[in-house]
Amino acid sequence: MSKIIGRKKEQAIFGKILEFKEASFLAIYGRRRIGKTYLVKNYFEEQGLFFHLTGIQDGSLELQLQSFTAEFSDHFRKGKAITKPKDWFSAFQMLRKEVEKIPKTTKVILFFDELPWLSTPRSMFLQALEHLWNRYFSGIANLILIVCGSSASWMIDNIINDKGGLHGRVTKEVRLLPFTLNETEEYLYENGIRLDRKQILELYMCLGGVAKYLSYLEKGKSVAQLIGELCFTYNAPLIAEFHKLYRSLFHHHEEHERIVTVLAQHRKGLPYHEIVSMTKLSGGGTLSKRLEELKQSGFIAQISLFGKGEKDYQYILIDEYSLFYLTWNAGVSSLDLQARGPDYWIKQRNTQSWKSWTGQAFECLCLKHVEGIKAELGLAAVQTNASKWKYIQPKGSQGYGCEIDLVIDRADACINLCEMKFYSEEFVIDKEYAEKLQKKRECFNKMTNTKKSTFITLLTTHGVRHNEHYLSTVDQNVTMNALFLK
Repeated sequence: MSKIIGRKKEQAIFGKILEFKEASFLAIYGRRRIGKTYLVKNYFEEQGLFFHLTGIQDGSLELQLQSFTAEFSDHFRKGKAITKPKDWFSAFQMLRKEVEKIPKTTKVILFFDELPWLSTPRSMFLQALEHLWNRYFSGIANLILIVCGSSASWMIDNIINDKGGLHGRVTKEVRLLPFTLNETEEYLYENGIRLDRKQILELYMCLGGVAKYLSYLEKGKSVAQLIGELCFTYNAPLIAEFHKLYRSLFHHHEEHERIVTVLAQHRKGLPYHEIVSMTKLSGGGTLSKRLEELKQSGFIAQISLFGKGEKDYQYILIDEYSLFYLTWNAGVSSLDLQARGPDYWIKQRNTQSWKSWTGQAFECLCLKHVEGIKAELGLAAVQTNASKWKYIQPKGSQGYGCEIDLVIDRADACINLCEMKFYSEEFVIDKEYAEKLQKKRECFNKMTNTKKSTFITLLTTHGVRHNEHYLSTVDQNVTMNALFLK
């Protein structure tokens, strides 16, 4: 069994499942390539009889049943040829009869991987699975049924929130997310890839914590070399990944791609009505469904607007790889991408485009790691709400507008106004920037009429030099180390 990196919460859930004295039904979902199959196999494969069936993308019912027949033969007939069942009801009856022969002291783990692909149209797969569980498997105390899928919306609609025969049957559900920064650091270390935290941060801003993408990395190279080889060379593994990814997850993938493309172009986020206008997708059911599917899959997030109602929020693109691709690769032919060569990424590092992208990517990382920021500020036990805030100065009026990318509203009558700065070295505040920060605080206090104390908090990579402007303006500084907290 290979070592499992991170995934402590998930492993704790699996451990409890193994201890149950009755049948268990475990549902796992999460985007492709984040290690769902690896995690399940490496945790459960040696815990008893382990039957693993994987769906085939775009495979017909005939092809899926052929795959089942081969797996069944390998597990229960020592590879001898057997007659292919005519449908899933027949297939599952074959499986039931073998499971019932297993001693009650042996755990039986049945793992159906990529369930949405197994459940082809008019195949009656789900109906057969419902019958199998409700009539037989739910009464077998030593059995664990694990179903897994990359399409979060499909898994939620058809398994977890099913209103039919599987309603209320799931024992535990696990939403598997990409590795955190801490888990990514651990993964790289275990694989002999020695990068400092600044380089790991940049790597994460390009690829996210997607296990498959990280598996392509080679040791002994800088992050600039690694990204160049993964994304800008002939046959680079990630050149065509974007469209493959969305196509594998979403039935109407063109619409999902249209949404994330618009959000990538408006990196501070957009309200619902502006997404309607810019994507030309019909408001109401269609767009709401697509946004929910993207949110469930971890590509976008909703963030509240400080001082607004519960339904006033913006959608932001938080998937690192999507933002990276749409910034640097979208609209460029594969031949042109390959022509750029592995040195392309190194050459971009001093451009304004690179600085703009790193600023936004770092901001997204901070928004996804608010708990680590809170812990670094000593607020782990304090109830908080994270939001954005923006004031647009009315035309013809005096004053100025301002925007705050992260507002941490605290239950102890204080508010942190957070500014994110991605720099390769210690950040230095000059007089002009200090005045800008002061104006932001004054604007926020005045326009929100808050009675709480407001603290200017800088989130930086390598900290801030404690010069006179820092000491007179900034209340707290949090470095990138907070984002690596477990």
